[in-house]
Amino acid sequence: MSRLKLTQQRKSDERFAERFAQQWASMRAERKPEEPVGIRAGVTNYSRAQVPYGMDLAAAWSWRFLVLVAAGYIVARGISMFSVVVFPLVIALLLTALVVPVVEALVRLHIPRGVAALLAVIGSIALIALLLTFAGQQIAQGASDLSKQVVTGLEQIRVWLKTGPLQASDSQINAYLKSAQDAVTSSNTKIVSRLTEVGTAVSHIVAGFFIILFATYFFLADGNRIWSWVVRIFPRASRSRADSSGRIAWTSLTAFVRATVLVAFTDAVGVMIVAAILGVPFVFAIGVLVFIGAFIPMIGALLSGSVAVLVALVAQGPVVALIMLGGVVAVQQLEAHVLQPFLMGRLVSVHPLGVIVAIAMGVLVAGIAGALVAVPLVAALNAVVLHLADTARTEREVEQEPLGDAT
Repeated sequence: MSRLKLTQQRKSDERFAERFAQQWASMRAERKPEEPVGIRAGVTNYSRAQVPYGMDLAAAWSWRFLVLVAAGYIVARGISMFSVVVFPLVIALLLTALVVPVVEALVRLHIPRGVAALLAVIGSIALIALLLTFAGQQIAQGASDLSKQVVTGLEQIRVWLKTGPLQASDSQINAYLKSAQDAVTSSNTKIVSRLTEVGTAVSHIVAGFFIILFATYFFLADGNRIWSWVVRIFPRASRSRADSSGRIAWTSLTAFVRATVLVAFTDAVGVMIVAAILGVPFVFAIGVLVFIGAFIPMIGALLSGSVAVLVALVAQGPVVALIMLGGVVAVQQLEAHVLQPFLMGRLVSVHPLGVIVAIAMGVLVAGIAGALVAVPLVAALNAVVLHLADTARTEREVEQEPLGDAT
């Protein structure tokens, strides 16, 4: 009986499983295939930040300014690192601008350009050596007399300090003299302790002299070929402007150097005349010093002229020194108000503030040598900027002109 129930139960389970399988199959057959689910992108809700125009413009100028400052700093550091080579080349360029008329005159006499350049370099060296020799001989001949005058002048200064408006006591005067003596002694000690640095400086000066010598010769002999090679470095589209800018810079540099030489010569002659009238010793040496110092615009001749005032103070006393100071100032006024405007035309005109900044930057980069070459380079750069601005304005005007009717 139980076996029969088990058999019936198994048949019932099989029929249920068969019906479930049939129903499941029919349900799957009736179900439609599902469509693939797609992702549709809507309109983005992100937009560009609305920065005020002033802020945007300031940011654009700021990063460009930072790039220019960084580039200028790198260039200045590079010049400072290679100043032993760079500044002799710049000085040779200035000497070339001064001597090139002599070479051109010799070439017109059918002398080969290389020989003319060599003669110009040798003549320049001979002239400089002659000037320094005369100045050295005058200093050597008057050194003993000056030493006696120094003692007399110091005694006059001591008397003036006691009887003048300061009313200084002997103890105060002795304290001042001792401090000055200690300063000189300590400075001598430092100089002795830096003999290695002095030797290095002398080696740099010798190397710079030979670089100036050979560079000046090659600039005079092969200047056109050197400039052609430099122009070919630029892209083809920029070669025309590079060539015209370089020639404008050279014209400005030449005019500046020649005008500076005339101004320096006038300053030297003026100070020498005043010193000779007052009976100040070392007249020729003072003139050479003023001539060299005048190559630093605005302050060079005044600083070198102060040496004449000191010599007059030691040799002739405070009254003559004051008159000498007035003569130096008068020569400076003649230079500033007559010679500079007349000789320095628009092509080499630089604002006095630009001159001061150029001198300061030149001193920071390379000391006195940097001050000597900074102003002519700034004058040449100023001429190039003005030339490029005029060229761009002319091109815009030509583009904006209406075309004429074709006939």
